[in-house]
Amino acid sequence: MDVDRGIRVAVDTGDVTLGSEKSIQSLKLGKGQLVVVAQNAPKDILEDVEYYARLSEIPCHVYDGTSVDLGSVCGKPFTVATLIINDPGDSTILDDLR
Repeated sequence: MDVDRGIRVAVDTGDVTLGSEKSIQSLKLGKGQLVVVAQNAPKDILEDVEYYARLSEIPCHVYDGTSVDLGSVCGKPFTVATLIINDPGDSTILDDLR
């Protein structure tokens, strides 16, 4: 299963938090199983996400595409710089990226 399909299945069948502010809040609380960051996310957001992901021991994946691409993969009509997968649902993305 490729990453795009895994993200889409997780969004459709699981529990996903979209947005950099909410993602960073979740990381600070140690919630989530995987964080995905768009390749073109602002540098300060990328640094914060990677820092808090390391502290929380949550894997961080840099998505090979822009925030526009990530938004369309999620089926949203807006850009998505970061997202946290809390529950993958029927997706095997956690196994694919580990």
